[in-house]
Amino acid sequence: MDSYMERIDKRVADELERFADMAADIHAHPELGGEEFRTSALLAGELKSRGWDVESPYMGLPTAFNAVRRNGDGPLVSFMAEYDALPEIGHACGHNLNGVMSLLAGIALADALGDDLRGEIRIVGTPAEETNGAKVEMSEKGVFDGVDLAMMAHASAGVAYPAYRSLALVPVEFTFKGLASHAAASPWDGLNALNGLQLFFHALDMLRQHVKPDTRIHGVITKGGDAPNIVPDLAQASFYFRSPNREYLDKVLEKVYNCARGAALCTGTEVSRRHHETSFREILPNPEAERAMAKVLDELGIPYSSEPRFSGSTDVGDVSWRCPTLHIHMPFTDKNMALHTREFAAVTGDRGKTVKGISNGARAIARMGLLALTDEEFKRKTREDFEKK
Repeated sequence: MDSYMERIDKRVADELERFADMAADIHAHPELGGEEFRTSALLAGELKSRGWDVESPYMGLPTAFNAVRRNGDGPLVSFMAEYDALPEIGHACGHNLNGVMSLLAGIALADALGDDLRGEIRIVGTPAEETNGAKVEMSEKGVFDGVDLAMMAHASAGVAYPAYRSLALVPVEFTFKGLASHAAASPWDGLNALNGLQLFFHALDMLRQHVKPDTRIHGVITKGGDAPNIVPDLAQASFYFRSPNREYLDKVLEKVYNCARGAALCTGTEVSRRHHETSFREILPNPEAERAMAKVLDELGIPYSSEPRFSGSTDVGDVSWRCPTLHIHMPFTDKNMALHTREFAAVTGDRGKTVKGISNGARAIARMGLLALTDEEFKRKTREDFEKK
């Protein structure tokens, strides 16, 4: 094991400059979810040039790919690569780094094992994490069934978190419909859809007092009318509803829907709803994998918190309901700061600050892949934890 880990570290060191350049290039050319044609081609092309068997597009998704290195029968490990950006603020979530860390980890692991590899290493390009979450569809289609360990490192700030906990997410768009009228000459003839939507927002503000503290309710008005002198006959808002537990979130949603119906009733309007994006499950914890990851971080001298961290939502949650899964947060700056900010986007684009983080993330998850491929006891325990959860 020690010799394999030394080889992994050497391969990461040998390739680090090239992959740091790749992360900077992706940062300079951000692409939204489902539109990552340039980035997907860049990553898939890198793997193809190294002799990996690459399928792209993959699973009917034009910017997804699947790269495989296989030698006989044995365990199966999967590295998940993300690479989509956010509107306006680009790679403020660090996905230019996430995908690169997975590629470097998979390549280093495969090269370190060489002919000793028994089993299969996959690097799966998973688009659109920020919106429709390709991992959800991939999970439904069985991409991660039978995988012994699926993993990735997510760029973050502060310290590392081997025990990451995501929130289940349900996106819902609400549409209120009323009746237009002249807002000055005959407002009494109108039914104000915006009033219905405003009342709905107020109802949700009151509902927050009666849900668990770790529940999140947040939304924006996407349409509120066309002109001040017209009673709005249509108003829309998009919301995200989140909770650490999907079953509890479903109960909250019933209260939310009652708030919408009540607001419509009070204003004489009609309300409808639709899921405008894909829902995400919460991540199922895998204590055995998290303990092993903490040990790896100790070996690498990477500071981490042993407390679980709840932070946002991810389509990795759906993967975790299909196979043992590890989603760690790897810091790229010692300073605590929020993701999805221009401040963090500056960090993820600063090549001088990203080199160390890319190395740490790739070495950490490559070592976890080595465990899954070579340690039967570890593989058994992670599978048992998965089945229990």
